[in-house]
Amino acid sequence: MTKVTIPFIQGLKGKRTFAMLTAYDAPFARLVDESGVEMILVGDSLGMVMLGYSGTSPVTMDEMVMHARSVGRTAKRCLIVGDMPFLSYQADHAEAIRNAGRLVKEAGVDCVKLEGTAKQAPVAKAIVDAGIAVIGHIGLTPQTAASLGGINVIGGQSYEHAKRIVDDALAMQAAGCWCVLMEAVPADLAAYITSILTVPTIGIGGGRGCDGQVLVTHEMFGMFAGFGLPFGKIYADAGAFIKKGMQQYHQDVQNGSFPGAENSFPIDAAMIARLKKEQKA
Repeated sequence: MTKVTIPFIQGLKGKRTFAMLTAYDAPFARLVDESGVEMILVGDSLGMVMLGYSGTSPVTMDEMVMHARSVGRTAKRCLIVGDMPFLSYQADHAEAIRNAGRLVKEAGVDCVKLEGTAKQAPVAKAIVDAGIAVIGHIGLTPQTAASLGGINVIGGQSYEHAKRIVDDALAMQAAGCWCVLMEAVPADLAAYITSILTVPTIGIGGGRGCDGQVLVTHEMFGMFAGFGLPFGKIYADAGAFIKKGMQQYHQDVQNGSFPGAENSFPIDAAMIARLKKEQKA
Protein backbone atom coordinates (compact mmCIF):
# COMPACT_ATOMS: atom_id res chain seq x y z
CA MET A 1 0.00 0.00 0.00
CA THR A 2 1.60 3.26 -1.19
CA LYS A 3 0.79 6.41 0.77
CA VAL A 4 -0.60 9.26 -1.36
CA THR A 5 1.58 12.34 -0.93
CA ILE A 6 1.34 16.02 -1.79
CA PRO A 7 4.05 15.75 -4.52
CA PHE A 8 2.09 12.86 -6.05
CA ILE A 9 -1.11 14.94 -6.25
CA GLN A 10 0.83 17.91 -7.60
CA GLY A 11 2.29 15.67 -10.27
CA LEU A 12 -1.17 14.76 -11.53
CA LYS A 13 -1.92 18.31 -12.69
CA GLY A 14 -2.44 18.29 -16.43
CA LYS A 15 -2.26 14.48 -16.55
CA ARG A 16 -5.36 13.09 -14.86
CA THR A 17 -7.97 14.11 -12.35
CA PHE A 18 -8.09 12.89 -8.77
CA ALA A 19 -10.83 12.47 -6.18
CA MET A 20 -11.43 13.48 -2.58
CA LEU A 21 -14.21 12.41 -0.22
CA THR A 22 -15.13 13.47 3.29
CA ALA A 23 -14.77 11.17 6.28
CA TYR A 24 -15.36 12.04 9.90
CA ASP A 25 -14.90 8.72 11.68
CA ALA A 26 -13.06 5.41 11.50
CA PRO A 27 -15.65 3.37 9.52
CA PHE A 28 -15.89 5.87 6.68
CA ALA A 29 -12.15 6.53 6.74
CA ARG A 30 -11.54 2.83 6.19
CA LEU A 31 -14.04 2.65 3.32
CA VAL A 32 -12.62 5.71 1.56
CA ASP A 33 -9.06 4.50 2.12
CA GLU A 34 -9.87 1.16 0.49
CA SER A 35 -11.86 2.68 -2.40
CA GLY A 36 -8.94 4.04 -4.42
CA VAL A 37 -9.94 7.66 -3.81
CA GLU A 38 -6.75 9.70 -3.35
CA MET A 39 -7.69 12.16 -0.60
CA ILE A 40 -9.83 12.35 2.55
CA LEU A 41 -11.20 15.65 3.81
CA VAL A 42 -12.12 15.81 7.48
CA GLY A 43 -14.33 18.81 6.81
CA ASP A 44 -16.00 21.15 9.25
CA SER A 45 -19.15 20.01 7.46
CA LEU A 46 -19.09 17.42 10.24
CA GLY A 47 -20.92 20.08 12.22
CA MET A 48 -24.04 19.47 10.16
CA VAL A 49 -23.43 15.89 9.04
CA MET A 50 -22.36 14.42 12.37
CA LEU A 51 -23.20 16.89 15.14
CA GLY A 52 -26.55 18.35 14.08
CA TYR A 53 -25.49 21.99 13.90
CA SER A 54 -27.30 24.27 11.46
CA GLY A 55 -24.00 25.32 9.89
CA THR A 56 -20.24 24.97 10.16
CA SER A 57 -19.53 28.02 12.32
CA PRO A 58 -20.24 26.35 15.72
CA VAL A 59 -17.63 23.62 15.15
CA THR A 60 -14.82 23.85 17.68
CA MET A 61 -11.14 23.06 17.36
CA ASP A 62 -11.51 20.21 19.86
CA GLU A 63 -14.32 18.69 17.78
CA MET A 64 -12.20 18.89 14.63
CA VAL A 65 -9.24 17.27 16.37
CA MET A 66 -11.38 14.47 17.79
CA HIS A 67 -12.89 13.53 14.43
CA ALA A 68 -9.67 14.01 12.50
CA ARG A 69 -7.83 11.82 15.00
CA SER A 70 -10.19 8.91 14.31
CA VAL A 71 -9.56 9.30 10.58
CA GLY A 72 -5.81 9.69 11.06
CA ARG A 73 -5.63 6.48 13.08
CA THR A 74 -7.54 4.55 10.41
CA ALA A 75 -6.60 5.74 6.92
CA LYS A 76 -3.16 4.50 5.87
CA ARG A 77 -3.14 5.27 2.12
CA CYS A 78 -5.12 8.46 1.50
CA LEU A 79 -3.73 11.96 1.87
CA ILE A 80 -5.65 13.40 4.83
CA VAL A 81 -6.78 17.03 4.94
CA GLY A 82 -8.13 18.64 8.10
CA ASP A 83 -10.35 21.72 8.08
CA MET A 84 -9.48 24.75 10.18
CA PRO A 85 -12.79 25.66 11.88
CA PHE A 86 -14.21 29.14 12.20
CA LEU A 87 -12.16 31.48 14.42
CA SER A 88 -9.31 28.98 14.73
CA TYR A 89 -7.09 31.09 12.44
CA GLN A 90 -8.64 34.55 12.10
CA ALA A 91 -7.55 36.11 15.40
CA ASP A 92 -3.78 36.12 14.90
CA HIS A 93 -1.05 34.18 13.13
CA ALA A 94 0.36 32.57 16.27
CA GLU A 95 -3.00 31.06 17.20
CA ALA A 96 -3.52 29.92 13.60
CA ILE A 97 -0.16 28.12 13.61
CA ARG A 98 -0.89 26.47 16.96
CA ASN A 99 -4.29 25.24 15.81
CA ALA A 100 -2.98 23.99 12.48
CA GLY A 101 -0.24 22.24 14.41
CA ARG A 102 -2.82 20.50 16.58
CA LEU A 103 -4.43 18.94 13.52
CA VAL A 104 -1.07 17.69 12.31
CA LYS A 105 0.42 16.63 15.66
CA GLU A 106 -2.63 15.40 17.57
CA ALA A 107 -4.81 14.15 14.72
CA GLY A 108 -2.22 13.05 12.17
CA VAL A 109 -3.50 14.95 9.14
CA ASP A 110 -1.12 15.60 6.25
CA CYS A 111 -2.22 19.18 5.65
CA VAL A 112 -4.86 21.72 6.65
CA LYS A 113 -7.47 23.67 4.71
CA LEU A 114 -8.67 27.17 5.49
CA GLU A 115 -11.45 29.24 3.98
CA GLY A 116 -11.05 32.81 2.85
CA THR A 117 -10.26 35.43 0.27
CA ALA A 118 -7.02 37.17 -0.56
CA LYS A 119 -7.33 38.79 2.89
CA GLN A 120 -6.57 35.40 4.48
CA ALA A 121 -3.51 34.79 2.31
CA PRO A 122 -1.11 36.21 4.97
CA VAL A 123 -2.33 33.74 7.60
CA ALA A 124 -2.05 30.91 5.06
CA LYS A 125 1.54 32.01 4.43
CA ALA A 126 2.28 32.08 8.16
CA ILE A 127 1.09 28.49 8.53
CA VAL A 128 3.08 27.40 5.45
CA ASP A 129 6.17 29.17 6.79
CA ALA A 130 5.75 27.17 10.01
CA GLY A 131 6.17 24.00 7.98
CA ILE A 132 2.53 22.98 7.63
CA ALA A 133 1.04 22.35 4.20
CA VAL A 134 -2.10 24.37 3.42
CA ILE A 135 -4.99 24.16 0.95
CA GLY A 136 -6.74 27.47 0.30
CA HIS A 137 -10.55 27.33 0.06
CA ILE A 138 -12.15 30.09 -2.05
CA GLY A 139 -15.51 30.85 -3.62
CA LEU A 140 -18.38 29.86 -1.36
CA THR A 141 -16.98 29.77 2.16
CA PRO A 142 -19.66 28.20 4.39
CA GLN A 143 -18.13 29.52 7.63
CA THR A 144 -18.93 33.06 6.50
CA ALA A 145 -21.83 32.31 4.16
CA ALA A 146 -24.11 34.78 5.94
CA SER A 147 -21.86 37.67 4.88
CA LEU A 148 -22.00 36.39 1.31
CA GLY A 149 -25.80 36.37 1.26
CA GLY A 150 -26.21 32.68 2.09
CA ILE A 151 -25.35 29.48 0.25
CA ASN A 152 -25.01 30.76 -3.30
CA VAL A 153 -22.87 30.43 -6.41
CA ILE A 154 -19.92 32.81 -6.08
CA GLY A 155 -18.14 34.70 -8.87
CA GLY A 156 -20.74 34.78 -11.61
CA GLN A 157 -22.66 37.89 -10.62
CA SER A 158 -20.40 40.37 -12.45
CA TYR A 159 -16.95 40.84 -13.91
CA GLU A 160 -15.82 42.34 -10.61
CA HIS A 161 -16.99 39.26 -8.71
CA ALA A 162 -15.24 36.94 -11.16
CA LYS A 163 -12.04 38.99 -10.98
CA ARG A 164 -12.15 38.83 -7.20
CA ILE A 165 -12.25 35.01 -7.28
CA VAL A 166 -9.28 34.96 -9.67
CA ASP A 167 -7.37 37.30 -7.35
CA ASP A 168 -8.25 35.11 -4.36
CA ALA A 169 -6.89 32.03 -6.13
CA LEU A 170 -3.67 33.75 -7.14
CA ALA A 171 -3.20 35.14 -3.64
CA MET A 172 -3.58 31.70 -2.06
CA GLN A 173 -1.06 30.27 -4.51
CA ALA A 174 1.37 33.14 -3.84
CA ALA A 175 1.00 32.50 -0.09
CA GLY A 176 2.38 29.01 -0.60
CA CYS A 177 -0.83 26.98 -0.66
CA TRP A 178 -0.04 23.75 -2.48
CA CYS A 179 -3.63 23.42 -3.73
CA VAL A 180 -6.74 25.60 -4.07
CA LEU A 181 -10.27 24.32 -3.49
CA MET A 182 -13.09 26.18 -5.25
CA GLU A 183 -16.65 25.82 -3.99
CA ALA A 184 -19.74 26.88 -5.96
CA VAL A 185 -17.68 28.72 -8.58
CA PRO A 186 -19.11 28.77 -12.15
CA ALA A 187 -17.59 25.97 -14.22
CA ASP A 188 -15.95 28.13 -16.89
CA LEU A 189 -14.45 30.44 -14.27
CA ALA A 190 -13.12 27.49 -12.27
CA ALA A 191 -11.63 26.00 -15.45
CA TYR A 192 -9.93 29.31 -16.27
CA ILE A 193 -8.49 29.58 -12.77
CA THR A 194 -7.26 25.99 -13.02
CA SER A 195 -5.49 26.86 -16.27
CA ILE A 196 -3.59 29.82 -14.82
CA LEU A 197 -2.57 28.24 -11.51
CA THR A 198 0.52 26.08 -11.27
CA VAL A 199 -0.90 24.26 -8.24
CA PRO A 200 -3.77 21.74 -8.43
CA THR A 201 -7.36 22.81 -7.97
CA ILE A 202 -10.23 20.87 -6.40
CA GLY A 203 -13.82 21.62 -7.24
CA ILE A 204 -17.07 21.14 -5.37
CA GLY A 205 -19.72 22.63 -7.57
CA GLY A 206 -16.89 23.95 -9.75
CA GLY A 207 -17.39 21.89 -12.90
CA ARG A 208 -15.22 19.29 -14.57
CA GLY A 209 -12.41 21.69 -15.46
CA CYS A 210 -10.80 21.39 -12.02
CA ASP A 211 -7.85 19.08 -11.40
CA GLY A 212 -9.74 17.19 -8.70
CA GLN A 213 -13.23 16.77 -7.31
CA VAL A 214 -14.63 16.44 -3.79
CA LEU A 215 -18.01 15.30 -2.49
CA VAL A 216 -19.56 15.03 0.95
CA THR A 217 -19.68 11.25 1.40
CA HIS A 218 -22.85 11.18 3.47
CA GLU A 219 -24.60 13.24 0.80
CA MET A 220 -23.55 10.96 -2.05
CA PHE A 221 -25.02 8.02 -0.12
CA GLY A 222 -28.31 9.70 0.75
CA MET A 223 -27.47 10.08 4.45
CA PHE A 224 -27.32 13.89 4.48
CA ALA A 225 -29.72 16.26 2.77
CA GLY A 226 -27.03 18.54 1.37
CA PHE A 227 -26.74 22.29 1.08
CA GLY A 228 -29.49 23.13 -1.42
CA LEU A 229 -27.18 23.52 -4.42
CA PRO A 230 -26.47 20.86 -7.07
CA PHE A 231 -23.02 20.05 -5.70
CA GLY A 232 -23.34 16.34 -5.54
CA LYS A 233 -24.77 13.18 -6.95
CA ILE A 234 -26.44 10.26 -5.21
CA TYR A 235 -24.34 7.23 -6.10
CA ALA A 236 -26.14 4.81 -3.77
CA ASP A 237 -29.12 5.58 -1.55
CA ALA A 238 -27.72 3.94 1.55
CA GLY A 239 -29.87 6.18 3.70
CA ALA A 240 -33.08 4.67 2.33
CA PHE A 241 -31.61 1.16 2.57
CA ILE A 242 -30.61 1.64 6.20
CA LYS A 243 -33.97 3.17 7.11
CA LYS A 244 -35.76 0.22 5.51
CA GLY A 245 -33.71 -2.13 7.68
CA MET A 246 -34.59 -0.13 10.79
CA GLN A 247 -38.28 -0.24 9.92
CA GLN A 248 -38.10 -4.02 9.43
CA TYR A 249 -36.36 -4.38 12.80
CA HIS A 250 -39.09 -2.32 14.46
CA GLN A 251 -41.76 -4.50 12.86
CA ASP A 252 -40.00 -7.72 13.92
CA VAL A 253 -39.74 -6.53 17.52
CA GLN A 254 -43.42 -5.60 17.56
CA ASN A 255 -44.62 -8.91 16.12
CA GLY A 256 -42.26 -11.00 18.24
CA SER A 257 -40.19 -12.50 15.42
CA PHE A 258 -37.03 -10.88 16.79
CA PRO A 259 -35.13 -12.06 18.68
CA GLY A 260 -35.43 -15.65 17.54
CA ALA A 261 -33.77 -18.71 19.00
CA GLU A 262 -30.74 -18.10 16.79
CA ASN A 263 -30.31 -14.66 18.38
CA SER A 264 -30.46 -15.95 21.96
CA PHE A 265 -28.25 -17.97 24.32
CA PRO A 266 -29.49 -21.44 25.40
CA ILE A 267 -29.54 -22.83 28.93
CA ASP A 268 -30.28 -26.32 30.23
CA ALA A 269 -34.05 -26.59 30.74
CA ALA A 270 -33.44 -28.52 33.95
CA MET A 271 -31.80 -25.45 35.48
CA ILE A 272 -34.84 -23.31 34.74
CA ALA A 273 -37.12 -25.97 36.16
CA ARG A 274 -35.05 -26.12 39.34
CA LEU A 275 -35.09 -22.32 39.68
CA LYS A 276 -38.86 -22.29 39.33
CA LYS A 277 -39.29 -25.07 41.85
CA GLU A 278 -37.05 -23.38 44.42
CA GLN A 279 -38.74 -20.05 43.88
CA LYS A 280 -42.13 -21.53 44.63
CA ALA A 281 -40.80 -23.15 47.78
